[in-house]
Formats: sequence, C-alpha cells, structure tokens
Amino acid sequence: MCGITGIIPFNQLGRFNMINLAAATSKLESRGPDFQGHDHNDNFGLGHRRLSIIDTSAEAHQPMSDDQGRFVIAFNGEIYNYRALRQDLINQGHSFKTESDTEVLLKMYIQYKEACLEKLNGFFAFAIYDKEEDLLFLARDRFGIKPLLYYMDDDKFLFASEAKAIFEYGVKKELNHEAIFTYFQLNYIPAPLTGMQHIRKLMPGNYATLQFKRLQIKPYYSIPFKTNTTSSDSYDVKKNKIKELLEESVQERLVSDVPLGSFLSGGVDSSIIAALAAKHKPNLHTFSVGFADEPYFDETSYANEVAQSIGSEHTVFNLTNKDLFGHLDDILTYMDDPFADSSALAVYLLSKETKKDCTVALSGDGADELFSGYNKHKAFYKLMHLGFKEQVAISNGWLWGMMPQSRNSKFSNFFRQLKKFSNGASLNGKDRYWHWAGFDNETGMNQLFTDDFLQNTDLPAYSKLKSDILTRLSPVCKDFNEILHTDMNLVLPNDMLVKVDWMSMANGLEVRVPFLDHNLVNYVMGLPEADKINHNISKRILQDAFQDILPERLYKRPKKGFEVPLLKWFRNELKDKIDQEWLREDYIQKQGVFDVKYIKRLKKKLHSGRPGDAHARIWALIVFQEWYKRHFD
Repeated sequence: MCGITGIIPFNQLGRFNMINLAAATSKLESRGPDFQGHDHNDNFGLGHRRLSIIDTSAEAHQPMSDDQGRFVIAFNGEIYNYRALRQDLINQGHSFKTESDTEVLLKMYIQYKEACLEKLNGFFAFAIYDKEEDLLFLARDRFGIKPLLYYMDDDKFLFASEAKAIFEYGVKKELNHEAIFTYFQLNYIPAPLTGMQHIRKLMPGNYATLQFKRLQIKPYYSIPFKTNTTSSDSYDVKKNKIKELLEESVQERLVSDVPLGSFLSGGVDSSIIAALAAKHKPNLHTFSVGFADEPYFDETSYANEVAQSIGSEHTVFNLTNKDLFGHLDDILTYMDDPFADSSALAVYLLSKETKKDCTVALSGDGADELFSGYNKHKAFYKLMHLGFKEQVAISNGWLWGMMPQSRNSKFSNFFRQLKKFSNGASLNGKDRYWHWAGFDNETGMNQLFTDDFLQNTDLPAYSKLKSDILTRLSPVCKDFNEILHTDMNLVLPNDMLVKVDWMSMANGLEVRVPFLDHNLVNYVMGLPEADKINHNISKRILQDAFQDILPERLYKRPKKGFEVPLLKWFRNELKDKIDQEWLREDYIQKQGVFDVKYIKRLKKKLHSGRPGDAHARIWALIVFQEWYKRHFD
C-alpha cells in the first residue's frame, strides 16, 4: 500500500510547478513510510511513497520503469492474482527482475493496455506514463477501495492519493458549495465531488487518459444490477457458492511478506473473515477495540468469544475518553474533506494499535451493503411487506415524536428509529432512500446555511448529483436489490471505504476487504431478495452459510454500529470547546456560512431531554469547522 502523485505540465508555467513534486510526495508519508521515489522529465513527473508489502527489496521501489524506459508506473494497491498474471506474461515472452506485483501490473498494461483492468483482481489506484506517446493512464479499482483525485487547469494536470498532496502544488482553494450542501445531508461528500472546486475524485471502476491536454474518462466496470432476480439453484447450492467464493477471496488476501492480522469487532462480518483466515493462517492475530468508560458501546465480549472459538491470538484495546480526545486533533487534521462518520475515531485508534504488531489487516467491510445489514434495509423491507406492526408504527408517528430520542441508549434509540420509519413511509422510493441514508434534507439545509451561502450554491448541479446517485431507484421501489445497488455505489465507496482508507493509512496500515472480491460481488448482486432478508433475519444467506463456524450467541445479538458516545462528550468534556471555539457566535457570524439562529437552536436541542440526532449534526459542524479553518482562515 502506498501513496502516489504526479504532474503533467502543459506549458512553461506548468513545468515550473514540477519543483513541488518532492514536497507533494512527502505529504503522503504516512501512506508509505518505507521509501520515497520520483521520476520526471520536462513532460511528466511521478512521485511515490512506499509501504512495502510484497517483495520488500529495493528493486521493487517506485516509480518503476520497463526495460526500455518507455513506460513508468506509480502504483497504490495490491494485485492478488499477480502470480497467475506473471506466469501468463512469461508465457508470452516477458521477463521479470522483481517478485513484485508492481512489475506485473506495468507489463500487463504494456501487453493489454486498458483491457488489463478486466484481468486484475485486487484494489488499486495507479498511474502509467508512456513517454513515446506522451500519454498518462490513470485507473481506480472497481469499488473505490483506493482513492485517486485529480485537478486540471490551463497550465497543468495533477493527481494524487490525497488532496493534501495536490495542495502542495499551490493550487487555489475554493469552497465547493454543492459538495458542502450535500455533506451536511449525508455526513460525507460523494464522488466525484470534493470540498474544493476543481479537485475531483476519479469514480470507482473508471480509468482516464490524458494526451495533448485532452482528458477522457471511461468506465471499465459497473456493479451488476438485475431487477426481480430469480435463480434455478437451490438455497444450499447458493450458500456453498458463497462459502467457496469468500474463502478463495480470504486466501488470496493472506499473501504478504510482512506480518498480517485481522480486525475482529465481534460482529458477524469481521468474525467470518477472521474465522476463514484462521483456517489458513496458523496463530492468526486478531484485534478489537472496546470503550472502557462506555459499556453501552462496548462489544468486546463477543470478539473474545469468537477469538477463543477460532483459536486466534487476540488483543483488545480498551479505549478511554482520554484516548479519543488525545488523538482528536490528529484525526481531524488528517482528513482532507469534511467527513462526519464518527466511528472513524475508533477505526483510527484500532489501526494505530494494530500497526504495532502488523502491517496488513483484514476487515469485514462491504458485507452490510452487499447482503443487507443496515437498519434502513430492514425498514425498506418492512414497507415492501407491510404487516400489522408496521401499520401501527406508521400511523403513530406523532406519538414517537413525543418520546425521548437519541442514539445513546436502547430505549431512546428505539423511538428515534420509529420516528424516522414513520416519516420515511410517507415518501416515494427515491426521497425515502435519501431521508434514511442521511441526517437531513434540503429543507434542513435552507435553515442551516445563510442566504449568501445558498445563493452561491448551484442547486441544479446538486439536483443532478442526487438524481445520478438515485438513478437505480424507482419511485415505488418494489425491488429490494435497488436499495443494495444504490448503497454499493453511494455508501460503500464514499463513507465506509473512505473511513477505513484514511484512518488506516494515517497509521501506515494496509486494510484488505475480502467481501469486495468482484467475483463474489457479481454473484451476490444476482441473488434474489429472499436470499438476503426476511421479516426475521438480515444477511440471511451469509449468516446461514457460516453458522457452523461461529458461536451461536453471535447470531442472536442486536446489530450495533461502530459508534462512539458523542452525546455525552458534547454535554460534558467538549461543551466549552463547542461554545467557545467551534460554534462561537461571533465566529459563525464572521464566517458567513451558517445561520446564527439555527446554531443557537441546535446547541439548545443538544442539551434538551430529546436531543434526537443533534449530536450527529454538531459533530458534522465540528469536522467542517476544523477543515474550514485549516484551509480558509
């Protein structure tokens, strides 16, 4: 795992920016602490920070050139099937100097050009420059596990793994109003937008070519979507197929020349991955975090039981509020875009501690989106299959609104969910998804922002972005796979994978995600609704397929997110900082982004008996304020 950056100058002024290549590459040090390399001439510059995983020798350093010196590659990621690809290339007359997957990838491109992407099994973002054709080729993996951002003006084209590297070239920082408008609804910024104008993300499953100032972006993969799917295979046959595909995926992701372990939260997904890894890797080391000060959020007892069952060498990191506060500034400073998924704090500390023993870790990310693991999936299913309980829940929305609502206890969270269910039931399929996927809607945004901010927001551009995101959803939304397909394209690459990538890379830890092997994803996306969810169980076929290898108690536990106790902190330890720094009235007034009266009401609600999701909105504001001050104050 590594960090990459590069520049293609269009004129003499662009070439002057080449002096920033080394500084831009250095900004990616945490992604690649082992080595920094550059290659450049008057027409291109590539920079690379290396985290050595496969073939740790100096011969495998990057940027790497082919034997003739025509092609140069800077690569971030892993190609799991590189050994088979290497043999195929040898059979066609290619020779190799290293044992690295980087050299295999470079020669795959030389042999097949963009068609090589269809043959790769792995996760990646890479750049290859062809000196003879003066052509830059960029590509990002199918699901967006690895990031790739770019910037283009009249003088130059820039790209990097993170925006902080692009900033080193001296680009002008301009707030992207449409991105921020969307961020405060979803808690993250969906691709291709970033918080800055003119810096964009290459979409998952896309590649780009740049030649003679002409940038072309094309898709090479899209997640399969089939309406009202059926299958002639029996349920047992499908279970066995999933077991076979997932075990193959785990085995492929165990290849490493450095220490490898597995995250183990105690949930079904990470437990399945750890159990399969333990079958093929003796003395597997597993890691989990608990909250010593917050029993409601602590799930380490489940993780301990799984570890004992699979025979892993298990380590639990019991975090205190002091631990989280002590790293808050580091976490907020690392994030290049506003990103308000608060579980990032726990992932950061889990990665930091895991890095002490391992350089690579497996995780269970992707299973919820693929198999239906979120509460909103249950809610959609219940509306598609209305029963008496659902009708009562819908008709009593006024009552749920009168009850205590927050995420910080089982009782208040229950009523919070009932209220959100009732509100969503009255909406069409597209609006309902947006309501349940986010924390607010356009009406809320009109109250949050000042008139000046809204007047400078391109609302038609926002509406098009939203329409593109919801393109697979029908207004009636009768096909459950519409929901999962939308999650795979929105929530997974823009929230879950961003969180894991940023927080692990901040600590120089590579995280691999076996559930996102494209062979497994292609198969599961073709399965019908009944295989994934019913009134009694979510992720049905996944749980049934692996029920025999995990403790029974694991399957009876209620699902909880990887959350942190924000409400308590904001009412106590962080209260003064919220009032006197982040949301200080005179600063809000001067900033001109948020409505002062709205912020006052929000702070009042935070300390009321019915805070609802006020703490989530406050957290989104804190993250934004830290980001805004860093770039615009």
